[in-house]
Amino acid sequence: MEFIRSISQLRKHHQNCVATIGNFDGVHLGHQALLKQLATKATELQLPMLVMIFEPQPQEFFIPDQAPARLTRLREKLIALRRYTNIDKVLCLNFNKKFAALTAEDFIEQILVKSLKIQHLVIGDDFRFGQKRKGDFNLLKNYGFSVENSHTFKIDEQRVSSTRIRQTLKQANFQLASKLLGRSFTIGGRIAYGKQLGRKIGFPTANIAIHRRISPLHGIFAVKIHGITEKPLVGAANIGTNPAVNGKNLLLEVHIFDFDKNIYGHYVEVEFIQKIRDEENFPNLEHLKQKIELDVKIAKQILSLY
Repeated sequence: MEFIRSISQLRKHHQNCVATIGNFDGVHLGHQALLKQLATKATELQLPMLVMIFEPQPQEFFIPDQAPARLTRLREKLIALRRYTNIDKVLCLNFNKKFAALTAEDFIEQILVKSLKIQHLVIGDDFRFGQKRKGDFNLLKNYGFSVENSHTFKIDEQRVSSTRIRQTLKQANFQLASKLLGRSFTIGGRIAYGKQLGRKIGFPTANIAIHRRISPLHGIFAVKIHGITEKPLVGAANIGTNPAVNGKNLLLEVHIFDFDKNIYGHYVEVEFIQKIRDEENFPNLEHLKQKIELDVKIAKQILSLY
């Protein structure tokens, strides 16, 4: 899978493709069904498949403090697209002030027709684009490529969507979230140095910046950690700002059970199994330590069932 970071990086061999456009946040089963639909057309026309995404996602540009929580940041999205689909190219466009000002017609003519020479386009049934979101399916039909709507993908009689998955995660229903995603929900990142507070009270943590303005999860969880050893490790994780020590930055902190090796710099995926409790504030470190001891005990009980 080739990653193309901007329009300026497009070359002649990127043209004449079948394509789709969207956020693809989560790369869930609905997205995967759309991409299978696109793959069918690509095979029929004997053309490569291209997925167009945006960074930041449009709502993060227009309403940064009210945008939906990210299910996947860019790296996680690319990993999922590579792992669960068979697309050839991903074009990531910078959603900035200039791009937001493009009319729907200019977007089609400049990017879809001139830069990509798209032959066929598959879009979601709620897709809108261009300045003031004036572009839609009917407008796309007026240009020299074929267009089709994606088929609605449902589980339990409800449409699978990123919004539905966010609501499911807010309820800490990881079983349903996994069902909608087609895989377990994970957050990935590279382990970095922290304040070493956990080590001082006997519970060292792997600290992972999650690179999200808003997290889909907050609280304490029983987790599995993938990417360090062949088999997943187990532990307890806190995701939030850590108010117990007046923290401000959003962080994922994972205490791995019975493990004491230098893993700084490792890229890991943390799989969320079950929520234990919400974040709390504590009057002192001794109270925090006692609560963590209880969290670890509960997490071990939960994970013994998996």
